[in-house]
Amino acid sequence: MATGTHTVEIPVEVQAVWDYVSDLEKWATTVPAYKEHEVINDKQSIWTFEGSVKGIKKTIQAQVDITEWNEPSNIKFELKGLSDNFTGSGHFTSEDVNGKTTMTCRVEVHAGGLSGAVLTPIIKWAVPKVASRLTESIARKIAVFS
Repeated sequence: MATGTHTVEIPVEVQAVWDYVSDLEKWATTVPAYKEHEVINDKQSIWTFEGSVKGIKKTIQAQVDITEWNEPSNIKFELKGLSDNFTGSGHFTSEDVNGKTTMTCRVEVHAGGLSGAVLTPIIKWAVPKVASRLTESIARKIAVFS
């Protein structure tokens, strides 16, 4: 299993963070390796990622299901690979700290099946970077738009 967790402090109130993070369309394109997404309903979407690792180009599709939606501080989700055998979960949390907001993004991914042996080293390398880059990107955008 690969895990990535990253926390940032954003100089805005927690509601501003929620207003941004709770709208998928505002930040979807900031996910590393993002290619496109399709919203199925308010709890489910299909994401397509495309990237290259060690010269190998790969397109991955994942179903994302929102499992918790607690305004203004918590969004939990589950991942299911559609193109590859993997599962995962994650969450965004926001906490008010003296008029600023501490936001944390955590993502866990587990590759299974025969492809798991090939995918595991890649996801162990990629998932922490994705969590960090996504969290930092969202924080920058919130600071600009708030």
